[in-house]
Amino acid sequence: MTQEVKIMLVDDEEDILEFLEYNLVNEGYVVETAINGNLALEKLEKFNPHLMVLDIMMPGLNGIEVCEKLRQNKQWDDILIAFLTARSESFTHVSALDSGGDDFISKPVKPSVFKSRIKAILRRHPSLMQEQKNEILELDKLIINFDQYNVTKEGKSINLAKKEFELLSLLVSKPGKVFKRAEILKKVWGQEVIVGDRTIDVHIRKLREKIGSAYIQTIKGVGYKFDF
Repeated sequence: MTQEVKIMLVDDEEDILEFLEYNLVNEGYVVETAINGNLALEKLEKFNPHLMVLDIMMPGLNGIEVCEKLRQNKQWDDILIAFLTARSESFTHVSALDSGGDDFISKPVKPSVFKSRIKAILRRHPSLMQEQKNEILELDKLIINFDQYNVTKEGKSINLAKKEFELLSLLVSKPGKVFKRAEILKKVWGQEVIVGDRTIDVHIRKLREKIGSAYIQTIKGVGYKFDF
């Protein structure tokens, strides 16, 4: 990494904090920890992280409440927020995103998956983002040429319809970000075009058939995200 990347970890379980901190420090990140929401808010001023990883279920201020406080202060607009949650219910994910969070990471956390998710989330930070215009994006066996509206997989060209390519471009613009259905409709089809709710599902299904099902994940009750 060309610049120092700072991450704050917030969890009331100290063993989890130590485990996550160890893995991130080994990746070259500068890490600060806090065992509760109030302490995290106190440390924000001096540390000013690029990313805050928040446990949702904490005594005192829970993760969603901490997130809401951050989003009320423009000073912290650029801080990315990822929630740690052991819950799989879609309403928890919806509440987390509605409070201003950028993503969530499920417990129990595997080191390799955790580090991969952190890298994907950090790609969205304004000061860390790489310009994607006029660029060829290589993702494992998938190559996307934004200039030519062209996608190849394992060297073979994939024929995508215009809206399929625009949908794929939106999802890959922020890997790991969960795009809500309303946001997808607005950015791909526009506000003035009326389409059925099934339109997104059909285009997602076609994309999966053409590029493979592993890249695009469905977040039940929320929307879709691109991972690699």
